[in-house]
Amino acid sequence: MILHSPSTIEHYTAAKLWGGRTLLDVVAAHVVDVPQRVAIVDTPDREALIGTPATSVTWSEFGKAVDAIATGLIRRGLKKDDVVVAQLPNVWELIALYFAVSRAGGVLSPVAMQWRETELRNVAEASQAQLYIGVKNFKGFDHISMAAKLGYATVAIEDVTALAAQAPDQALLDAVSVSANDIFSLCWSSGTESHAKGCPMSHNNWLYQMRLVPNTAGIQEGDRVLAPAPMVNMTGAVAWLSWLAARGTLLLHHPLNVELFLKQILTEKVQFTILVPAILNMILKLPNVDSLDLSSIRSIATGSAPPSRWSMEEFKRRWNIEICNLWGQTEGTGLVGGPVDVPDFAMRSEHFPWWGKPGLEWPSTMEGVQAKLLDEQDQECTRPGEVGELVYRGPNVFAGYYRRPDLAQNSFTADGFFRTGDFFIVRDERHIGFFDRKKDIIIRGGFNISAAEVENLVLTHPGVQEVAAVAVPDEIMGEKTCIYVVPKDKARLPTLEDIVDHLKQIGVAVYKLPEHIEYLDIIPRNPVGKILKAQLRQRVHASGA
Repeated sequence: MILHSPSTIEHYTAAKLWGGRTLLDVVAAHVVDVPQRVAIVDTPDREALIGTPATSVTWSEFGKAVDAIATGLIRRGLKKDDVVVAQLPNVWELIALYFAVSRAGGVLSPVAMQWRETELRNVAEASQAQLYIGVKNFKGFDHISMAAKLGYATVAIEDVTALAAQAPDQALLDAVSVSANDIFSLCWSSGTESHAKGCPMSHNNWLYQMRLVPNTAGIQEGDRVLAPAPMVNMTGAVAWLSWLAARGTLLLHHPLNVELFLKQILTEKVQFTILVPAILNMILKLPNVDSLDLSSIRSIATGSAPPSRWSMEEFKRRWNIEICNLWGQTEGTGLVGGPVDVPDFAMRSEHFPWWGKPGLEWPSTMEGVQAKLLDEQDQECTRPGEVGELVYRGPNVFAGYYRRPDLAQNSFTADGFFRTGDFFIVRDERHIGFFDRKKDIIIRGGFNISAAEVENLVLTHPGVQEVAAVAVPDEIMGEKTCIYVVPKDKARLPTLEDIVDHLKQIGVAVYKLPEHIEYLDIIPRNPVGKILKAQLRQRVHASGA
């Protein structure tokens, strides 16, 4: 399945940013070069999650399993370009399925464990997928029965494990042709639409993306990578791409079990992981934080929301860990504020390298990416302080939403830049910074307030564990800021007055101060850690705050 236009393929191939190598070739090379190195270690709580024991596989075993599963899928009728839906937690078979389905000529479409009939029906309609791979029991829910009721042909995880132990048929596999421009995966973008949209990524898209984190975060040969995010979109991909680039060991985890996760960090000699800002803050606010030894970790990537400068500085001060600020989307776009391109640690939480700006060069050598900011009239923003929508073009960007040509006109500019839907601000002549989602800006009396900035400021209050900021309607000002707070100590709730006084003391502009407060036990988030702002806005309207 080739979806990129011939002109796009010709352009990036001529620029030597795309080639003929596939992700399957990368795995095959690792099998030859480091056959006995451990490739993947299951999450330790696998048996409690899905009822089968945790295991580990070497690169040699992983390569054989990929070929064996691919053989079994072909024998079950999988044909070239068929889409296969997989709904699995982070187990080693899910990683193998990415490559096995591709080896068989198909396209893997992983989905979140939390999805139910409505979402799976949309996936089936949008992708035309007929085969579903899942689990019979996950936290008391039978995913296989759900998929069967929707008309999918189903394969249980136990069957995939059994296939992996069979002998592969090399003649059968060699008859399947897979090119670097074929689609490798079909992940789904949550976005702001009523239905998720399919984001097809080719081998060449992913191979370019595989350079992004290693080139900017200092990933090294043989690194042990801890993967706590679900392997269903770009957040999870940061881990498996880094693992593949390093020929390393992938330590699986998910769904999040904080106690177990900390145990893995402390005992598994992890060099790299990815954590959402909320978990970074949680670790730093643990009662025993002073006794934690995280010295094996070289760098941590963080994304899904802007990190606080406080958390970045604390990880550096306590353990000499470099925090890499990632912004990215399932559509393939990505920017990294890491030690290579943004060495000034004080800048990194708010500055991304302005990749592709004419006249600038970067140590990461991320050539081919072009980023610019457009105002409401599609004019470029160039002066410090100007805010515009980030539009992005590069060899890592998908060809367009799967089977949705109706979205192309609004998704791309006339010159082929993807419209990200995120506002960025010009920081200086070399840097841009995330400002907010288009629909996540609070407009108070004509002033634009970044909800993310308010959240990071409120997090500096010692009594706040987590926070989310949303707009509440106001007859005079238009909107005001409401904060949802998870207190560190429920017996000593930080009041709105306490927080406002704290923000005034650290010098926050008056119009950014929150004017309403609500308390929660937990901030609602989607499977990759993004705050579900729509739920909180509805709650604000319902309460009449």
